[in-house]
This record gives sequence, structure tokens and C-alpha cells, in this order.
Amino acid sequence: MTALTLSTSAAPGLRADAIVIGVAKGAKGPVVAPGAEAVDTAYDGRLAAVLETLGASGAEGELTKLPAPAGFKAPLVIAVGLGAEPGRDADYEAEALRRAAGVAARTLAGAKKAAFALPVEDAAAVGAISEGVLLGAYSFDTYKDNGAGTGTGKNAKAKNGRTPLAEGVLLGGKPRDAAHKAALARATAVCEELNRARDLVNTPPNDLTPAAFAAIAQGAAKEHGLKIQVLDDKALAKDGYGGILGVGGGSAATPRLVKLSYTHADADKHLAFVGKGITYDSGGISLKPAGHNETMKCDMSGAAAVFAAVVTAARLGLPVNVTGWLALAENMPSGTAVRPGDVLRMYSGKTVEVLNTDAEGRLVLADALWAASAEQPDAIVDVATLTGAMMLALGSRTFGIMANDDAFRSAVHEAAEEVGEPAWPMPLPEHLRKGMDSPTADIANMGERMGGGLVAGLFLREFVGEGITWAHLDIAGPAFNEGGAFGYTPKGGTGSAVRTLVRLAELTAEGDLG
Repeated sequence: MTALTLSTSAAPGLRADAIVIGVAKGAKGPVVAPGAEAVDTAYDGRLAAVLETLGASGAEGELTKLPAPAGFKAPLVIAVGLGAEPGRDADYEAEALRRAAGVAARTLAGAKKAAFALPVEDAAAVGAISEGVLLGAYSFDTYKDNGAGTGTGKNAKAKNGRTPLAEGVLLGGKPRDAAHKAALARATAVCEELNRARDLVNTPPNDLTPAAFAAIAQGAAKEHGLKIQVLDDKALAKDGYGGILGVGGGSAATPRLVKLSYTHADADKHLAFVGKGITYDSGGISLKPAGHNETMKCDMSGAAAVFAAVVTAARLGLPVNVTGWLALAENMPSGTAVRPGDVLRMYSGKTVEVLNTDAEGRLVLADALWAASAEQPDAIVDVATLTGAMMLALGSRTFGIMANDDAFRSAVHEAAEEVGEPAWPMPLPEHLRKGMDSPTADIANMGERMGGGLVAGLFLREFVGEGITWAHLDIAGPAFNEGGAFGYTPKGGTGSAVRTLVRLAELTAEGDLG
């Protein structure tokens, strides 16, 4: 990952491949943002006019390159759009800084060093710019080589043959300021684990089986002092995890349930995170149609997010207990696969009639939710690429939030928006529950087609222990970006929900989540 440092050095004297500055969209044209004063002075105070001549407006994501002024040790200035100029006495929003830094970092692939002279009003700005750089510079190169034919990824050249930005310097960040140092350290921990989640999502399913994912979790547990328990197919059968076993029964790659626990001596609250980990989803016997299989390696994005969040909580030393449950299975059609019409007895003892084997995520989550409920945590949050219906409702960049408590749903929404993850609260209409009534079992895994994302949430609610506060994040849209990169979001796995879960853990540790 890109190495980041803080510096109070002046931009002209810094040796780098480029100086990144911000430009905002003002009422009368582009406006040079704070942090770039030395660069503007070197252009005789005419930098905004020069940028306007080159076609810059300051719009979000816009990028303009121009030669550095005489006397600069860096040869290039990159002006990146921040969007609308904030009002008088207002600072630039953290997300605007994060996105601008991400655009610039992605553009600087191949560079050894870049200086970021963006607005640094406080430690929050340091954190936002740091996250933008570290997330924007990401690339997944494990399966690429430099033409030598090694195929190991060790010599990979990403982003059209160029390696990611090697080093970034945040100008205006004070290396001796405790708050600035803490903001950089937090950003580094969050982004390293979020990028690891992206790596997991991008890894092809022939390499990331349930057993392989569990082994990665075991390695992380050892590294960061976490407790871990891995239930294999034999242990799952012994304990009656009918949902996970049913979904994984059609694959030669047997399922796993991973419990990853972080505890702190001063903690008085306990959060449980539950992640859907379908390492590949063919749809099972209810096979997906052509054109819907190619990206189904991403169906374990929820488990990747939970894994990353628990490790991040440990790295940050948060005074809160956090348990992550990774429900891992591969959904494949075969002679041993669960069939439409089969009835599964879940870990809770409740029976489920399987009407569609492609509605498998809710089955593995149901078992994991009941296991998490047994420990009576203060709250449970599950994360899953659960329904195409949620994508139809909210698009590809926003995840839905459902909960059994309106105040908690609002708190989760606020946390998501605070860290820059678009989300929207969704209801759990009681009238939709009747559609899952089964003449054969306690409940069916399908209900009404309309409102399918809400139906899935109602199904999951059935497996949350009585009296436990719970929220469900359906990240089907933003978990995997099939379009072009934007802001600090790459093509492919995005690491959706990691930052929201980490923020929830921080708020709980601070006593601000209730």
C-alpha cells in the first residue's frame, strides 16, 4: 500500500513527481482551494485563471495537469476538482477531500512520490485525505505479471502497466501534532484492512474457497491476537447448522463457520457482526441465467467486510468487544445440492422450505445470526450482498439498512453517511411476512416478488434472538463496481460497509451508540 507521511514543508522545495492541489467550483469560475497558496503565488496569483483557460471548472472529480512553475522541484501540478466551494466560514466536507485525493492517487499510478497540498483544516481533514490516497491508489495485481510469464503477481504492473503510487506526502499535516498523527494512523489501519477486503472479493473462487477464507482469518487472528473458532462441515453437522450445510452441500468445497473475536479489558459493550460469505454463487439447482454468473465471486463481500472490521477494531485497540461471524459456503448444483422443495432444519430449530436455491444467503446468515444471538450481544449487524431487488431500489452505489429498532437503524445510517458510504433506511413491512408462510415448514425462504429486499430482511429477523437490537445491511449494489473507477472507488471489489462497521464499533466504544 502507498506509504504516507505528514509534512510542513513548502511545496516548491519538495522533490516529488507531482504536486496535487484542490480547485473548487466558485460562483464566477474555478477557485484555488486552501493548501495551494505557494503554488498560486508562483503563478503570480493567476492560477485560477490559468486553470479556467485550460477548461477547469472545479467540478467534483475533474482533473487538470499543468507544468510546475519555475523553481519547483516537482515537474507537474495536478489540480483536482472538489466540487462547490463551501460557504463563508465553512470547511470542505471530508467526503469531497476523500474523493479528490482518490482521483489524484489513481491518476498518479506509476509515480514514486507525490505531494498533496489539499485543504487541511484539522485532523479530520488529514484522515479524509489519507483515506482518499490509500484507497484511490489501490490495485489488485495478484494474478498479473510484467510480461515475464511468472504469473505470481510479485512483479505486477497495475493500472495499464504502471505500479500504484509508491509514496504520498500530506502537506499541511503536522508530524508532531498528536491529533494529526492519530488521524493518519487510524486511516492507515482502516484502509489496509479495507484493501484486504477488496483483495478477498477480487480473488477468484477457485482460490478463495470457504476453507481458504477460514485459513486467511486464522492467519490474521494469530497476527493481531484475536480468538478464532472454525467449524468445518463435520462440526456444523454435529451442531445442527442446517442452513449453512444445505447451501454448501452441492459443492466439493465444504462450508465453514468462522467466529473471530476481539476483546478489550475495558469494554462494557459487545457488538456482533455477521457476514454472508458465499465464495461463489451459481444459484444452485435454481441456476442463474447466462450473464449473471461472471461476478459471483463477490458474493462473500459481507464476510470480507466483517472480517476487515474486526481486525481493524483490534488494530485500533477500541475499548469494545467485537465478534465477527463469517458464514462461508459455495453454492453449486450437483447430486448432493439442496433442491427446491427441500426442508432444512436450521441451527435455531426452525424449519425452512427452500423454494429457490438462489435465495441462499439468507439461509447461511440465519444460522450465523442465531449463533451470534446466543451470546446476547448489545447489538447485531449483518452485512450481505443479499438481493438484486435492493439494487433495483437503490442503484449500484447505495446500500439499504433494515432493523428491528428505528433508532438503531437511524444510528447506523448516520454512521454510514459520516464515513462517506451512501446508505438509505428501508422498512420491514409486516404485511410482507405472510408471503413466506409455508404449508410444509415454519417459513419459506421466498415470499412476494415485489419488495424482495424487504422480504429478505423479514426472513432474517426471524433468526435474531428475542430482545436483541439488530440491523441488516444489503450491500448488493455497492459491493462490486462493474463500471469504471470513480473517486477512491476502484473497479471490482470496493470494501463496502467496512468503514461503517468500524465507525459503529468506535461509537459504541465512546458510548455514543446507545
